[in-house]
Amino acid sequence: MTPADYMAFRAALDTSSGFQSFQFRELEFVLGNRNAGLPGAVPPRARALTARLDAVLHEPSLYDRVVRLLARRGLPVAPALVERDWSESYTADRSVVGAWLVVYREPETHWDLYELGEDLLDLEDAMRQWRLRHVTTVERIIGLKVGTGGTAGVPYLRERLQLVLFPELWDVRTQL
Repeated sequence: MTPADYMAFRAALDTSSGFQSFQFRELEFVLGNRNAGLPGAVPPRARALTARLDAVLHEPSLYDRVVRLLARRGLPVAPALVERDWSESYTADRSVVGAWLVVYREPETHWDLYELGEDLLDLEDAMRQWRLRHVTTVERIIGLKVGTGGTAGVPYLRERLQLVLFPELWDVRTQL
């Protein structure tokens, strides 16, 4: 799509944007990007969907469930991570790095967890690549204009490139 193509219909978007997408917000919450302020960005015609977003926000994320699995398997995970306020963003914890170290140093003993860790990194890698392609496309089409959803546009999207979903899986590589 060229800038001229996009500008031909951009005004019709009004203040709508992917930032307000129920499906994308839900995906972000499931993956662990827990920003409670985001459900308010849903347009008025979709307010009924905010109840679903709120429910997902208060459930364990995918990674929270994985951390709980590590603990159930007897790996050294801090008890406070097994039950916590799920609506809060996850913060990397040294005990989880330790648990992943056991998995990565003994893959033959923990093969399913090892594969799970690698699958999670594949997922995060795909999300990072999508975000990079998205910001590049947006900059190519609208330059540095304000985003349709009221964000700063490209600068906001560039900030999102720094998001780390499964921090200990990246940190463990330094420890190996």
